[in-house]
Amino acid sequence: MTTITIGVAVDNHGESVQLRAERFNRHTFWCGQSGSGKTYALGVVLEQLLLTTELPLLILDPNADFTRLNVARPGASPEEAERIAATPMRILNSTKAHGEQLRARFIDLSVASKAAVLRLDPIADAEEYNVLLHAQADVKTFDGDAYIRGLRDSGDPGQAKLALRIENLGALEWDLWSRGGDSVNDIIDTRPRATVMDLGGFGDPSEPKVAALAVLEHLWTTRHQRKPVLIVIDEAHNICSPNPVTPVEHALTQQLIQIAAEGRKFGLWLFLSTQRPTKIHPNVLSQCDNLGLMRINAPRDLAELGEVFGFVPQEMLAKVKDFTLGQALLAGGFTGSPIFSQMRERVTLEGGSDVAVPLPVG
Repeated sequence: MTTITIGVAVDNHGESVQLRAERFNRHTFWCGQSGSGKTYALGVVLEQLLLTTELPLLILDPNADFTRLNVARPGASPEEAERIAATPMRILNSTKAHGEQLRARFIDLSVASKAAVLRLDPIADAEEYNVLLHAQADVKTFDGDAYIRGLRDSGDPGQAKLALRIENLGALEWDLWSRGGDSVNDIIDTRPRATVMDLGGFGDPSEPKVAALAVLEHLWTTRHQRKPVLIVIDEAHNICSPNPVTPVEHALTQQLIQIAAEGRKFGLWLFLSTQRPTKIHPNVLSQCDNLGLMRINAPRDLAELGEVFGFVPQEMLAKVKDFTLGQALLAGGFTGSPIFSQMRERVTLEGGSDVAVPLPVG
């Protein structure tokens, strides 16, 4: 049995807390309110998975917290720092202009996902949807402007309407699109140990969600290859809301519900991190077998957790509201029995951090 060491027992500081690496083949829920150390602790687990296993990680990172996952912090163990530096990772940026950029291809999306981006309904917008359904374009040479011109100049009313919609929405002008270059899915297919998708730097609020939809749809489409990957979604309420509003949000939620229900047998394993369980769609939350829980005060959230994760003793769950920074309750398949842990220090640098209050100098 392979284990990862992620901290020490709160009640016995001489005892290390270990998680069973092979049990990450079940979906995991990681939760804690703001200021509990949730994202830092998530980094601890991901680092140790990189150091101890061969499991590829796909990290959807809305706040650039993991963009330095390949950089050891000063004072880290030299042996761990050397191994992290040698681990194949791809950091795909959107919050900074230098480095490899996060890009996807519009043309690679399914018709349903393209329609979601363009806010097309197959019944209410039947004429335009049908044009989209039969549109042909080459992946390597696709150019948004040329595509719109071709639709506009076709003389076909349906194509002209679709061209007008695309222009009005400006959806093909997004920075997300690769415009004939490589996409994030090309990178994922090369199987790096970690792929970090920095989602926080796009101008349109739909872009990070479409980037997530592009990779999740691709992983589902290629699921029969049965290549395992841990899909880590930080601030998962942004991707898996219980109340999706836009067509893209509905498509994302439905894709995650499908992966949560059926993905495990294909090696698609979710690791969802958020501040509150009530912010995650219940059909996804209910499929999680592993639990990492940091400080939570809200009675409603504790009641929800007690109901969904019935294997956690109520007396242990009641102590969560009194946790100090970096303390966690770990339960489920990846630990033999529920345990309180003080999380260890990270090996790598945390990409994001709190903004300090400006104070007088001197």
